[in-house]
Amino acid sequence: MIDKPLLLSVMTLLTLSLVMSYSLSTYTVVYLEYNDFHFFKRQSIAIFIGFMVMVILSKLEPDIWFSRIGLVLFIGFFIVMIAMPFLPENLVNEAGGAKRWIRIGPISLAPVEFFKIGFVFFIAWSFTRKLLGNHKMGFFEEFRMYAPYLFMFLIAVLLIAVFQKDLGQVVVLGATLMVLFLFIGSSLKFFFTLLSAVFMAFVALIFLAPHRMARIKSWWGTVQNDILSLFPFESLQTLRVEEGKEPYQISNSLNAIHNGGYWGEGLGNGQFKLGYLSEVHSDFVLAGITEELGFLGLLLVVGIVLFIVFRIFIIAAKVKNPVYYLFSIGAGLLIAFAFLLNAYGISGITPIKGIAVPFLSYGGSHILASCVTIGMILMISKKVPRDVDGRII
Repeated sequence: MIDKPLLLSVMTLLTLSLVMSYSLSTYTVVYLEYNDFHFFKRQSIAIFIGFMVMVILSKLEPDIWFSRIGLVLFIGFFIVMIAMPFLPENLVNEAGGAKRWIRIGPISLAPVEFFKIGFVFFIAWSFTRKLLGNHKMGFFEEFRMYAPYLFMFLIAVLLIAVFQKDLGQVVVLGATLMVLFLFIGSSLKFFFTLLSAVFMAFVALIFLAPHRMARIKSWWGTVQNDILSLFPFESLQTLRVEEGKEPYQISNSLNAIHNGGYWGEGLGNGQFKLGYLSEVHSDFVLAGITEELGFLGLLLVVGIVLFIVFRIFIIAAKVKNPVYYLFSIGAGLLIAFAFLLNAYGISGITPIKGIAVPFLSYGGSHILASCVTIGMILMISKKVPRDVDGRII
């Protein structure tokens, strides 16, 4: 029996995504002279295909199909991502000078969304085969054991952060990998050494890209007073930069959130979607939801996302197969980190990274990839022991 609470909670968010793709795209369809139902129809197709894929995956026998599907996702999309920079322009779509989407007829897919799932599977599968039970190792022996995975991650960084200029996805993938290292039994010394190295590499990627540096400086100018006031040391005041105007998107995002209040302006009555806040139905969907449905609506969304992650972790805790266990943890972390990174970005806590909100943002690639993830979790959930009423025991 599949985990019905997980399925119902995911379908709730997908339904809300469908509603908001129509409500929040009001200005965009007028400005681009699209049909009123342009985004609604496309999101409907993506959700329908995603739902069918999720149901089909949930019905498969995990002991036969799980590893096959995981390996296809990892190897297939790894090859696609390597090939993308060399593909002709008629086969790819660009954004900011980077080739991020591959065209398949009338459909555009972002391979990185599916590669993340495959990468988590590969880590879970390989960790279980190579490292499970190796808890007593010296630092250098531990480094030697983890080196192949770090090398694979560095290749992923090159493909995603350098070629596709998408640092946000690297942050999500890197944070997931770091936590999985802890779950597999790495020592705290190794973990914090690796964390320091990752932080320095992250800073280097920012300094090497002028557009990222400009974004960081713009964000820092808006939060420096609040942060530096907590550390009243004269030497730290040299970190101040000239205060500029608050970034346009962040300013309007915060205003949309404030305008929603507790109860919201009502579905369809948001004001900041009318040309003030671009991509409000995709990257800024949480701001749009908060303006129209209020803080209580946002609280409901947060509650459902937390329930989904919690339910995935419950499945992970109860399943006996270590590959299923690690994959479920990794899948839950991918959802959690993506949600947090988007939420922090639109509220000005961290710089905006262009990460889609799982199950909510407009976009076929991430909807389909999210449904594949949940389909694989539902497949695993059939291996969890239950009582006669179907409750996990």
